[in-house]
Amino acid sequence: QVQLVESGGGLVQPGGSLRLSCAASGRAFGTSVKGWFRQAPGKDRDFVAAIDGIGSMTGYADSVKGRFTISRDNAKNTVYLQMNSLKAEDTAVYYCAAQAPGGLRNYRREESYAYWGQGTQVAVSS
Repeated sequence: QVQLVESGGGLVQPGGSLRLSCAASGRAFGTSVKGWFRQAPGKDRDFVAAIDGIGSMTGYADSVKGRFTISRDNAKNTVYLQMNSLKAEDTAVYYCAAQAPGGLRNYRREESYAYWGQGTQVAVSS
């Protein structure tokens, strides 16, 4: 029904930048809350950032606030995560997620999201 595909991951040095993209199929994607989560090896999947249906409100984990920026282009059915000043602890698989259309749930909990991408690897290392 809804498919999400992440791209833009890779290997960068500490202090570098990456921009992740999440392309979605289905018009419902453009009107639902979107989020980014990440999971490091051996750790739980954690909330990173979220954005509302029209891009008027955003939320971030304390660990990335001021360094990461989430945005969306509804005309392209795409959500972005601009990551600056990357640190080694940012190394993880990053997942794009979407809530069901019409609903509004706690955006910091992965249980609130109905659709998930396959993930893209981000490695920060010298």
